[in-house]
Amino acid sequence: MILIGIEFMINAAILNFVAFSRYDKFAAGGQTFALFAIVLAAAAVAVALAIILNVYKYYKTIDPTRIDQLRD
Repeated sequence: MILIGIEFMINAAILNFVAFSRYDKFAAGGQTFALFAIVLAAAAVAVALAIILNVYKYYKTIDPTRIDQLRD
């Protein structure tokens, strides 16, 4: 639930950057930063998905209560 809140705050910041960049027609810094933040969020999702897939491949579950040992 905390991650959803953080994602909402990042999206709100992106929206503010784009809105203020639109207000000042000659400044594209807000749109550039928004694009950079979106790319970073997509990369974080890709890393999380790769971790989840590797955990599932090794343990055959993604339930954290059933995963009780680390791989040597």
